[in-house]
Amino acid sequence: MSFFDKLKNKLPLLSPGGAKEKPAGRGILLFEHTGEVIRAEKALKAAGFDVAVKAPPPALRTGCDLVIEFPLLMEPAVREVLLVRKLVPMRVCPLSDDLLEPVSLFQHKDYGAWLMVRAANMKITVDKASRRIVNVSGGGCPDVPYLASLLMGKSLDEAQIPLNKGQTLCGYALQLAFNEAKKSLL
Repeated sequence: MSFFDKLKNKLPLLSPGGAKEKPAGRGILLFEHTGEVIRAEKALKAAGFDVAVKAPPPALRTGCDLVIEFPLLMEPAVREVLLVRKLVPMRVCPLSDDLLEPVSLFQHKDYGAWLMVRAANMKITVDKASRRIVNVSGGGCPDVPYLASLLMGKSLDEAQIPLNKGQTLCGYALQLAFNEAKKSLL
């Protein structure tokens, strides 16, 4: 077991007096390309890290519309996992300022019989009673019409996984909206 694995298992930290300390804050990893964010999220989750993909704060937007939020105390171990996979973030920023707080990718809109979930610029609308997908919209990527055709009219339980068929940021965002809609309608 590496030093970083041992450190991860020790959280939350204990102070010398034995009282629990508040864990160090969170940070964000900024990458140049969306594909790097997707691969990094997968690698870090597989390694057991508590990470979340979010929209970057306005002050840090660089072209990629996603960042990874992670426990800042685990930065050395996070970098180790990423380095093995040849993923190098452009920048790592601590979230010490409210202006640097990442923005949630999700928005929910209740239309009575339907629920619309938006992730980034992709939206999925579901009939709440039947859990059938009634609309997919947004994005500008070439795979959106194809993904919409696979999902429309299917229930959330029988529909194909968008990320298995899509290869773009829109496909990834649609997957996030799909997962959020499933969670919201449990």
